[in-house]
Amino acid sequence: MSNAVSLLLTHKDWADRLVYEALLELPEIDLVKQRRTTFGSIQMTLNHVYVVDDIFRHHLLGEPHSYHARNTETGVPLPLLYEKQRTMNRWLLETAGRLTEAEMAEVVPFAFVGGGEGAMTREEIFLHLASHATYHRGYVSDMTEQDLVSLPANDLTVFLRDAAKRPGRPSS
Repeated sequence: MSNAVSLLLTHKDWADRLVYEALLELPEIDLVKQRRTTFGSIQMTLNHVYVVDDIFRHHLLGEPHSYHARNTETGVPLPLLYEKQRTMNRWLLETAGRLTEAEMAEVVPFAFVGGGEGAMTREEIFLHLASHATYHRGYVSDMTEQDLVSLPANDLTVFLRDAAKRPGRPSS
């Protein structure tokens, strides 16, 4: 796996954990509260991230999926969604970690759920999933700020700073 893919998927897993663990401290009513945002609520925004991860997991495996949209009509309760996302993140890291450079460069053709054909290399898919999650964690952070609750900083620079404190990583 390339250093960039490894770094961004590891960051995705770390940031998802920070966000979910903070959100699990909030009342469920705040998580499902309807807001003026693309997917309507915090829960449904995170559900969308998982759905897109799962759609592309199926593409990477060359298997059909059953999704007809970029989200489901109803969301999964946040504790269960967190477990599903943790399992997904482990799968992404493990799968990317065992692919050769040649396999990462393979082009995967697919159909977008909204219509149209697409094709990305496996590496591009992993990079997309990492950046897609970051994009939507930003939406979630904005939604929590509307209720005067701040999520922990979870951007890449904070991850790199905190990773430097871990044993085995040189500090600057």
